[in-house]
Amino acid sequence: MRLDKFLKVSRLIKRRTVANEACDSGRVMVNGKVAKASVKVAKGDIIEIQLGTKPVRVEVLDLKDTSKKEEAKDLFKYL
Repeated sequence: MRLDKFLKVSRLIKRRTVANEACDSGRVMVNGKVAKASVKVAKGDIIEIQLGTKPVRVEVLDLKDTSKKEEAKDLFKYL
């Protein structure tokens, strides 16, 4: 699954266009490397997002094309 789509489906970032812009500006890292929006995400990957003053680190637990609000929190784990 593409990184920008995962960020939207997991509700870490509200809109896919915002996720795209964050990736393009170098604020998102996957496994310690700056990642573009098209990077493929797999289970077990560590994603770091620098939005605002507090960085967010999560581990990918599951991949789904769509998710409800209640299910979104099961797609990742905060580190």
